[in-house]
Amino acid sequence: MPQKPISEKQLAANRVNAARSTGPRTLEGKARSAQNSRKHGFTASTYAVVRLEDLHDIAHLKDDLLAVYKPQELFAVERIALAQQALLRAARLESGLFCTCLNETLDSAGQAMVLMNPELAGDGDIEITRAQNRNYLLGEGFHRMTSKSNSWSLFLRYHAQAERHYRRAVEEFDRLRRLRIEAMNEPISEQSTP
Repeated sequence: MPQKPISEKQLAANRVNAARSTGPRTLEGKARSAQNSRKHGFTASTYAVVRLEDLHDIAHLKDDLLAVYKPQELFAVERIALAQQALLRAARLESGLFCTCLNETLDSAGQAMVLMNPELAGDGDIEITRAQNRNYLLGEGFHRMTSKSNSWSLFLRYHAQAERHYRRAVEEFDRLRRLRIEAMNEPISEQSTP
């Protein structure tokens, strides 16, 4: 919907009012005012993996963090939310890799293609034996998978990078918050009035 043009009289009144304005006076007001024209461009659709992650996940993480922290640190909070999303993605990837490992040792009917030596089964408790067999199959699948590809080493690098990004984002936020708190605690110098 197009805006109505401003009349010359209204435009002149706006200019007179703007000339009288001294702007925000408190540090909090100045910090809030500094964010007036900020366009962060933070949209979940830019960072979410399509058909895997809900487009609202990152936005919810960011909103939760903003409820706790001040808007002056918005960019740092966005970085924390993105790093959290990467950590959650890494956890899903790890789960998928372990499922792939187990899948390497099962046939199409879900039966084990390799069996554990019966002497390793222990005292014969069927539940313990089943758990040990699942662990054995997972380990065997892991061995098979790592001998064929470098997926696990790439995963570990991705996970470590996500953790570093998260730690750095939190450290940067803490640094910005300390600066803001220090600035608020600084004495305001007396200005001479004309």
